[in-house]
Amino acid sequence: MDLSKYDGKHVRVSDRWDQTFTGMAEYANQSFLECEYGGEEDGIFIEDCLIYRSQIVSIEEIEVHGTVELWTDRMILRRYRPEDAEPLYRQMGTDPAMYKYSGWNPYATLEMAQETVAGFIGSYGDAHTYSWVMDIDDVIAGTIGAYDFQGDHIEAGFSVVPGWQGRGLATAALKTVLEYLTENEGIPCVTAWCAAENTGSRRVLEKAGMKLIHSEKDGLVVGGQIYDKLIYEYRRES
Repeated sequence: MDLSKYDGKHVRVSDRWDQTFTGMAEYANQSFLECEYGGEEDGIFIEDCLIYRSQIVSIEEIEVHGTVELWTDRMILRRYRPEDAEPLYRQMGTDPAMYKYSGWNPYATLEMAQETVAGFIGSYGDAHTYSWVMDIDDVIAGTIGAYDFQGDHIEAGFSVVPGWQGRGLATAALKTVLEYLTENEGIPCVTAWCAAENTGSRRVLEKAGMKLIHSEKDGLVVGGQIYDKLIYEYRRES
């Protein structure tokens, strides 16, 4: 059994105690587990559960849809939790720079943040609503999602906490989400938009592989300011 081939895959594992674990697998080799845990064989992690090779009765890759856990090299894209509301309000809702070019601030008060988070959690029953938190060692670095599914396209959006900006996190998260939406979910086209003056978002969209398809003159009015609206799209390469 080659456990390494399941690294980064969504799996279902049954162990010798008739327990079943479902989630994304993280492979751990024998040297690492021996050093960190005193183990004498390799194994996999599913979330915080370590399952050694000798404990595994069966393991299979499974097909998943909706807001499932995704990984990049530096972070986990995970579902919202109720306790996320307070840090989202504190780190994003109180900073005017976070909504300068959109005018949209769902975390403006703690109560709004709690309602927003509850709404995201409540939407997880919809297979075509996607809402993730960018999580780095249990610290929220940002959010990303895709909404308004129309059958052949969906719109993506993201925000990065000020202290985490400029580190390539948004680009890495967006690339991962674009791949998941087009390849796993079979959505042909993902769109996104930003103000022309929002150079940071423009760089992220372009580095992630999205193409500028339209510029709408004076298409955005935010806080009395008028901006050109740039519309991007991503299509899976055939």
